[in-house]
Amino acid sequence: MVRPSYQPFRLLLYLEWLLLATAIFMEVMLPFVLSWQLLQRVLIIIAFGLMGLRLPKQKLGVKLLYTALEFGLILLATTQEGLSSRSVFLLCLVLVMRSCLLFRQKGQLVVLSLAFLCYGTLLLSKPIMPDKIKVAVWDWRLSSVLLFSLTLIFALLLINALLAERQSREQLQIAHQELEITHEQLRQYALRIEDQATLQERNRIAREIHDGLGHTLAAQTIQINNALLFWQSNDDKALTFIKQAKQLGSQALLEIRRSVSVLRSNPLQGQLLESAIEKLLKDFQHTTGISLSSKIYLPVSLPTEVKTTVYRIVQESLTNIYKHAQATTVSVQLQQQTETLHLSIEDNGKGFDPTQNTTGFGLQGMRERALALGAEFHLHSQPEKGCRICVSFPLSNLLI
Repeated sequence: MVRPSYQPFRLLLYLEWLLLATAIFMEVMLPFVLSWQLLQRVLIIIAFGLMGLRLPKQKLGVKLLYTALEFGLILLATTQEGLSSRSVFLLCLVLVMRSCLLFRQKGQLVVLSLAFLCYGTLLLSKPIMPDKIKVAVWDWRLSSVLLFSLTLIFALLLINALLAERQSREQLQIAHQELEITHEQLRQYALRIEDQATLQERNRIAREIHDGLGHTLAAQTIQINNALLFWQSNDDKALTFIKQAKQLGSQALLEIRRSVSVLRSNPLQGQLLESAIEKLLKDFQHTTGISLSSKIYLPVSLPTEVKTTVYRIVQESLTNIYKHAQATTVSVQLQQQTETLHLSIEDNGKGFDPTQNTTGFGLQGMRERALALGAEFHLHSQPEKGCRICVSFPLSNLLI
């Protein structure tokens, strides 16, 4: 037995106490006649009030027994102790108020009907002694019954409205708490993804430095040693080795610059995305000699993380083309169409089988960057038929 919801509804609790106190006052003072029956009526009203401190919450049988006991107290006080119709009016009203916390709509209507019958039967069954006032008394009784029925209906509707409002507020609070929990989980997940992506990026750059820059510097060291060996005996051959060492040094410098550019947290550094990509493409064409065409159209302003993602995908794609594709032409397109931002990078290189490429950390990084912003990432490639990367960003998620 647990009182379900009176704590949030102090107004109902105070109203119940006020009605019961009024009933006791009317029994004692209108008129005041000290007797054993008066004491019993007051005790029954107090017992009826104490029952309201503990309402059944779950089992329907207990709720029905509880309500039957309430009706029993009212009938006992009326038939045996002479409880006035005014007090019956108030006790039935309290009973209907409590039913709103115990039953659903059908149960509430049943309790309301029984309370109406109880009060109406009590009021209409009382005898009228003087015949000359029968008409006036019956008129007053019918008016009282009508007023009582309207009062019960009004109380039922009002309390149900309060309960519905409270339930909606509690559901809103629960939804808000769940939203906060979900937001915190997403934040933690984003941090883990960021740490994982950073670790993968560092491992990839470390591997590239070891495989690319390390190999270049090792070859340069060999060429310098060969030049020292032939410096005295063969000047021309030593000069050839020195030139090769110089060329290897230039390649190593390019590798270092490229690695530093990848490590930058903000590669754009306040530049427009169009300008940054154009510069990237120009440097790529100048360094590699690969023919390059581009089409860039960005009428909307993009958030920093989106511009960085687009730039990194283009950068990583050009790096893969230079290192693996053996391509002669590259096409880059970045433009808005309807409500989607499309990025396309295509080359005419040797291509590969995407299902067999299980070590492509660069491709995996591009895919993860795109999916993190809700974009669609597609890779199309076949051996000897080049490669095409398509990324579609939903524009509704990108506008500032």
